[in-house]
Amino acid sequence: MTRLSRRTAMGLLAAASITSPALAQQKTVLKLGWTTGDGAQDPYAIGARAFKEEIEKASGGRIEVQLFPNRALGDERPMIDGMRLGTVDMGIITNAVIAQIEPAFQINDMPFLFRDEAQAQRVLDGPVGDQLRQRLDTRGIMALGYMEGGFRHMINNVRPVNTPDDVKGVKYRVLQSPIYIGLFTSLGGTAVPMAWGETFTAVQQGAVDGLEIPAAVIDANKYNEVTKYLSLTNHIYSMIGLLVSKRAFDRLPADLKTAVRDAAKAATTKQRAQAGANAREIVERLKTKGMQVNALPDVAPFRRAVMPMYENFRQQIGADIVRDALAAQ
Repeated sequence: MTRLSRRTAMGLLAAASITSPALAQQKTVLKLGWTTGDGAQDPYAIGARAFKEEIEKASGGRIEVQLFPNRALGDERPMIDGMRLGTVDMGIITNAVIAQIEPAFQINDMPFLFRDEAQAQRVLDGPVGDQLRQRLDTRGIMALGYMEGGFRHMINNVRPVNTPDDVKGVKYRVLQSPIYIGLFTSLGGTAVPMAWGETFTAVQQGAVDGLEIPAAVIDANKYNEVTKYLSLTNHIYSMIGLLVSKRAFDRLPADLKTAVRDAAKAATTKQRAQAGANAREIVERLKTKGMQVNALPDVAPFRRAVMPMYENFRQQIGADIVRDALAAQ
């Protein structure tokens, strides 16, 4: 080997020794936001932490997930709009807000559709969930996982809910969704659509009498401090979607795309198990914190009151999706 070629070879080796570690340290940062708190038992926070752990491990550190609770990236609708534009990477978003941009997701909010968590998860992990994922994909957002928000319940400062008549005349904050508005209208209540960030103060000041919400979110956000009655109505199964902007996802190399999908699946399984176990414990804790808790003595009158909604929303959701979801009961 000539002196020049030896020098060239040594130079290349030196360059490699300098640049390889730098290349190895390059990472993609994904910012993941949600609107509730960062408590140990908050279902949104559980899902976010689980995904961060799974993807950072699976990617060997090539992906870093930064977590932004408490509306740090905005309320849910601005976040989901940002994902479509590519200005927000990821979010864990309430189903009703997803349905604002893809109406087929309204199926998950149809009242009294699911008996229990296991049935809801079977539907979401089957053909219905696949159809929803495909439709959302056309909107510029990918559904990586259908996580568990728990069943939603009614809390208020007027009276416990035992029959549909107990809803009449009570002002409930609801998500900005025609289904949630329709649910309370069908039961004779007053639905007040309101962004999440305004809700606690509205209840505290008496602008609304109460709201409907999963038990874990009641506890994590201290709604026991401003409401008296918790009625375990189980009226809607709260799916929360682990979503990623297609623009952010498409920038990833193929192996990291696979890692993201696999990590999301593992995180969803982990989150569901933990959220389900927490929900039962949380109801008991809310009792010790002073909330008056009751279960519905009979769900049948509630189901009869809301059944016309299924026909009203069939076309918006898609007749095939409604059919398949009802057939899974």
